[in-house]
Amino acid sequence: MLARARALAQPEEARRRRGVLASSGVTHFLHDGFSDGIYLLLPMWQAEFGLSLAATGVLKSCYSGALAACQVPAGLLAERFGERALLAIGTVVTGLGFMALGFTGGFLGLALTLIVAGAGSGTQHPLNATVVAAAYPQRGRRAALGIYNFTGDLGKIAVPMAAALVIAASDWRFATAAYGAIGIVVAGLAFVAMRALGAGDVLIAEERAATRAARGGWGITDRRGFGALAAIGVVDSAVRTGFLTFLPFLLQAKGADVATIGLALGLAFAGGASGKFLCGVLAERAGILRTVIVTELVTAAGILLLLPVSLLAALAILPLLGAALNGTSSVLYASVAEFVAAERRSRGFGLFYTLGIGSSAVAPFVFGVISDLASVTTALVVVALLVTATLPLTWLLRAPLASAAPS
Repeated sequence: MLARARALAQPEEARRRRGVLASSGVTHFLHDGFSDGIYLLLPMWQAEFGLSLAATGVLKSCYSGALAACQVPAGLLAERFGERALLAIGTVVTGLGFMALGFTGGFLGLALTLIVAGAGSGTQHPLNATVVAAAYPQRGRRAALGIYNFTGDLGKIAVPMAAALVIAASDWRFATAAYGAIGIVVAGLAFVAMRALGAGDVLIAEERAATRAARGGWGITDRRGFGALAAIGVVDSAVRTGFLTFLPFLLQAKGADVATIGLALGLAFAGGASGKFLCGVLAERAGILRTVIVTELVTAAGILLLLPVSLLAALAILPLLGAALNGTSSVLYASVAEFVAAERRSRGFGLFYTLGIGSSAVAPFVFGVISDLASVTTALVVVALLVTATLPLTWLLRAPLASAAPS
């Protein structure tokens, strides 16, 4: 009887896990659409409000900076109030922020509104990653987190392309307001689904007391492994954000219109989504470190190759470049959970994403200053050179990755 009961429970638990993964994936799709849709809007804001490239970069930094600043607080608050409620609240705040974008009239209004939207989006990464990791405590966690990350890439592909079509038919104000409203609806649906699945619940008092007694601090079980991952994340995020922020301006100089820039971003993000899958397969066969080295070298070479070629050639290069650009971190990020104790994963993921997204908040301004002082081409050359900084960092992961095992 006991064996039969366990057999009946297994399919139900598998369905619950898939439901949790689907709910987290939908919100990841939504939030990555919010974040990466901004790249499409930057040239329009620059032209409409007469901004310098440095000031335009600051707008992206406002969103990314607020997002980064709220990662750790979200992880800490989740230990007391649960991931589900905080995730829903954060998503609603981001949706309201994007709706408000449609009513802004200048740089200051855009900056303040993006700060609010970014703060709300700061709940997404640490809380969703924690919920997924909890649903897959042992076997299948790396694959589940990979699928969760993949859903974000789908948002990066679909939202800029769809927004470009909407903007071509109306304007950017209507597009941002409409997507913000969609975000509020999705927040409610995801909350209801997670509640039905029992995901992201508040820890009872006894569990919180046991957690505090069991382990303090950040719960990092391997400082060298976590530190190396975080350092790679810092460089990788700066490179990716710096490149994507000024890619539209490079394409604009090659003669691209709004629809073509939307298509180009979609191609880059589609390449990134496929890169996560292909690099995962390559890592299984060639090894993690060799895969990372290859993707970094391809990224640097791809950015440099993109600069002198025609618009049509650039569009052809972007899928491969996107695959390499996203493939690096995706091979390694799933190991974060293996370097942090289970009872501290919310804050561990929060710390990891804070460091990475923090660098992405600084990068647009830094590369914007370089663009104003020299040119967009010069800034992208610096981005390509920065990629190689991750190569020595990967070697620090050899021993930690060899000894790490899902907990």
